[in-house]
Amino acid sequence: MAAQSLLSESVLGWSIFTFILLIILVFCWVYIRKFQSRQESEVVSTITAICALAIALITSALLPVDIFLVSFMKFPNGTYKEWAANNETRGQIEDTVLYGYYTLYSIILFCVFLWIPFVYFYYEERDDDNMNKCSQVKNALKYTIGFAIVCVVLLLIGAFVPLEAPPSQNSTQWEKVQYLFEELGSSHGLPALSFSISSLTLIGMLAVITYTAYGMSVLPLNLIKGTRSVAYERLENTEDIDDVEHQIENLKSKCKDGRPLSSRDRHNLQELEGKLQVLRRRGRHLEIAERNCCTKVGSALRPFKILLGVFFILVALLFTVALFISNLDKALHSAGISSGFIVFGTNLTNPLNELLLALQPVFPLDYILITVITMYFVFTSMAGIRNMGIWFFWIRLYKIRPKRTRPQALLFLCMILLLIVLHTSYMIYSLAPQYVMYGSQKYLVQSQMPSAGPTSGNATFGTTRICDADAPEDQCIVTRSYLFLHKFWFFSTIYYFGNWAFIAAFLVGLVVSCCRGKKSVIEGEVEADDSDVSDDEYVH
Repeated sequence: MAAQSLLSESVLGWSIFTFILLIILVFCWVYIRKFQSRQESEVVSTITAICALAIALITSALLPVDIFLVSFMKFPNGTYKEWAANNETRGQIEDTVLYGYYTLYSIILFCVFLWIPFVYFYYEERDDDNMNKCSQVKNALKYTIGFAIVCVVLLLIGAFVPLEAPPSQNSTQWEKVQYLFEELGSSHGLPALSFSISSLTLIGMLAVITYTAYGMSVLPLNLIKGTRSVAYERLENTEDIDDVEHQIENLKSKCKDGRPLSSRDRHNLQELEGKLQVLRRRGRHLEIAERNCCTKVGSALRPFKILLGVFFILVALLFTVALFISNLDKALHSAGISSGFIVFGTNLTNPLNELLLALQPVFPLDYILITVITMYFVFTSMAGIRNMGIWFFWIRLYKIRPKRTRPQALLFLCMILLLIVLHTSYMIYSLAPQYVMYGSQKYLVQSQMPSAGPTSGNATFGTTRICDADAPEDQCIVTRSYLFLHKFWFFSTIYYFGNWAFIAAFLVGLVVSCCRGKKSVIEGEVEADDSDVSDDEYVH
């Protein structure tokens, strides 16, 4: 009976997983096609971007699944379910989740170090018209080899850097090497993969500080503030066109008698003609936007957008407060830098952690909330990248614009999202450490109390407690995500300081977003460096 119940639950789980996977693929296709340049679209880069974005979203969904599985093994009273009472069965489920992390993280390594770099350099080589396909592939492989070498080095460092000293300090060099290989075999390569992923997570941390922190402030405030009036923008644009045309006429009138313009006037005339061209393109786009049904629907949904923006900004503030309390808890109660600022349990009241624990009795609200939190980080990251563009320090590499984004920019966007997703797991752990470690698990504590009655003696009573660091090891199962996150203490130390930087970046982004005015209804559609060909293609 228990086996049939487990089988039916597994079939239901796979059906839900397949449905969610289909939704993710459809969303990725629509998202990439929305921003992809129609003029420069290319099949290989499009498929790569869609698959990479899908992998990022699927990986982000693995943490809620991990938490659900460790929680699903127990009843609310703290006892194991019949099918999970056996240590061997629990071990199989834990191994399945672990292999899931192995698979997805290995795919991320493959994408970041091999697949995306190869497609990027392959597309870059297309700019040379004199180069054939074989030369393109050869040059792309040549540049990709550098990324592959970095990946191999990280795997080797993670595999052979010992986490513990050899049992005998007087061992020979050969015995020490043999010990390292034995450790590698017994851990099934977990340290190697964990070290590589943690190294990428450091880059993801920088992306989270840059893009996610800004996206958490700009997304809700843009919803609250809305866009400027199309009619007012058209009127303003028409006045600007008249003003620029008048300035051009004044400059051209200087050479009516045959005298040539000075170099300064020629330069000013060239700038004014370029500005006039941009203004006329803006006028065409504004005219289309005024007739567009989406603009009218957006105006009708204005109250809903305001409510959604207020909700998002409250969620962002809740996350920031929870992250601040979590970091403060680590600063006050951890062993410091040498331990990676790791604390077992929570010593200060964390609002988000308490909310998740309070929702546990009402299935499945806590799982819905942890899934929403994960997706919130992903979508605010996408909003931050879309609004900022892709930067390398102070140099802007690419812009992310609807129907105008170059294939290289889409590949960069997907790579950044893959890195952000890796750091998202640690961010969520920082927001709700106890819940991410144990989910909704409880354990039974047996206590004896004197019994009242004709027979003297002690009666045994069982009390249910929420799993924490003080629980017996065989009574509470730690999520596989937690094991991946805390394999190397020095990475945890860097993540701790990264959380402080994230809080500071969010507050700065919030101030900047508040000071900026409303966005144009055609924000990002018209730029001075756009060609007339691409503009005509966009308009038609």
